[in-house]
Amino acid sequence: MTVATVRPDGWPQATTVEYASEDLTLYFLCGLDSQKARNLQRDNRLSLTIDHDTDNIMAIRGLSMAAQAEPVSDHAEGERIMQLLASRYSADANSGMAMPPPEAVRIYRVMPRVISLLDYTKGFGHTDLFTLA
Repeated sequence: MTVATVRPDGWPQATTVEYASEDLTLYFLCGLDSQKARNLQRDNRLSLTIDHDTDNIMAIRGLSMAAQAEPVSDHAEGERIMQLLASRYSADANSGMAMPPPEAVRIYRVMPRVISLLDYTKGFGHTDLFTLA
């Protein structure tokens, strides 16, 4: 997933993060004092995209989203989300690597406000737009 936050100078800052989801709620983590964390502390709005590469331009599918992010401060919830993030990876691929404890990172809960589903299989540039409360 790529997230774009608003820098102090007003320019967007886009970075790739790993994420997990529960229904429409997304979660990602970053360093405690990272640029993303500082940007979101100042302005919790972000834009994001989720997609994958394809060899066929007319097979492009993905989504973009306008959302708001809030830090997860409850330790038990943080532990649960760290397990959710870790479950996305193969144990063999990550043997010997441990997820950091929740207090060592900043965990964000991302709540969608506007979702745009991109599906070129329905025509070049086809999007379906959904607005959430």
